[in-house]
Amino acid sequence: MTDTSADLVILGGGSGGYACAFRAAELGLSVILVEKDKVGGTCLHRGCIPTKALLHAAEVADNAREGDQFGVKSSLEGIDIHGVNSYKDGVVAGLYKGLQGLFKANKVTVVEGTGRFVGPNSVEVDGTRYTGKNVVLATGSYARSLPGLEIGGRIITSDQALNLDYVPQKVVVLGGGVIGVEFASVWRSFGAEVTIVEALPRLVPAEDEWASKQLERAFRKRGIKFKTGVRFTGATQDGSGVSVSLESGESLEADLLLVAVGRGPNSAGHGFEEAGLNLERGFVLTDERLRTNLPGVYAVGDLVPGLQLAHRGFQQGIFIAEDIAGQNPKVIDEAGIPRVTYCKPEVASVGLTEAQAKEKYGSAETLVYALSGNGKSQILKTSGGVKLVKSPEGPVVGITLVGERVGELIGEAQLIYSWEATPEDVAPLVHAHPTQNESLGEAFLALAGKPLHVHG
Repeated sequence: MTDTSADLVILGGGSGGYACAFRAAELGLSVILVEKDKVGGTCLHRGCIPTKALLHAAEVADNAREGDQFGVKSSLEGIDIHGVNSYKDGVVAGLYKGLQGLFKANKVTVVEGTGRFVGPNSVEVDGTRYTGKNVVLATGSYARSLPGLEIGGRIITSDQALNLDYVPQKVVVLGGGVIGVEFASVWRSFGAEVTIVEALPRLVPAEDEWASKQLERAFRKRGIKFKTGVRFTGATQDGSGVSVSLESGESLEADLLLVAVGRGPNSAGHGFEEAGLNLERGFVLTDERLRTNLPGVYAVGDLVPGLQLAHRGFQQGIFIAEDIAGQNPKVIDEAGIPRVTYCKPEVASVGLTEAQAKEKYGSAETLVYALSGNGKSQILKTSGGVKLVKSPEGPVVGITLVGERVGELIGEAQLIYSWEATPEDVAPLVHAHPTQNESLGEAFLALAGKPLHVHG
């Protein structure tokens, strides 16, 4: 058996793996990265990037359909799904080509093939063992299903949904979290009838309850149906459609059932258990510095319990590289990682929800600023708002925004949270007019006791 060594061996080339590889290479470490598919991982090829391309196409469709609102005579002739897919695939291909160039520029050795972790510090690929002074496990996640619900035919996950060559007329979306509401939003904009089924009491249940109510109100206006607090019991399909059964006794008929019940850790079959790694429900357990129970072995991204977000994995990868290089980076605050759901309207948040803040501090002060008071939001004809959650006698610990394009505002919100800013710190800052960004400024003015564009 051939043995090749390096300072760092990484198993998986998604957001966490490649960020770790590039930063480690910058710091002078030799790096070998093993990837069985394409570098870029789920985010680039089957997640963030292609879904957001679809969502932008959906926004263009809505703009064409709704031109009369703005005095523009436009109409939607239809959706050319092959054209949409060509646009989406072109975006992905361009970014993939750029990423491949970065691997060469950073002199990272990429090994193509299925890797298996072999304790204490090696990854084996096709009879060759790659041994690292340190090993990073970055194998990502997969689209989960439910027990007894087999994926195939008209029952699909996001992986198949991204490559559909037609627009379904009727869809049932199982799961009202991020993936479910994003695809529901796309298909509705493309003209489909959509029903979301969510077992928990509200859509986007991980977000602040106020955000769920805002989104549900907007979805009702858009004609997106949803059934919350109801459990799925089964699905049958034939050549003409799929029938979805609910615990309530109701049956829903559709062309497709999208299973969007979350993502599971891609840990099976990689030798993790055999090597003695501590796992829980398939996730690799780490400490706050992303170290596993095995010396010199780290885990990153969706494989580690917590938010399954590409930018979380990306930052964790940088953190691990700097930690290995002896730079002693600051531990990542999970609550400070921004979260965005890119449906119409968008939901963006950072920090704690009101319920989480009350649990942590015993009480919390909140303020909601409606986008009806924001000039740019009225120009865009979007509704929603900004919700601030403040700790007792302390800084703002949570910010949630709902409205079209508000995901672009989460950067300032993240700084406010991370720097433990008080309302009095933020209120004097000048926000450009007219921008949606002003809504953050206005919310902080109001929370500081000097409300301006606020009614009631």
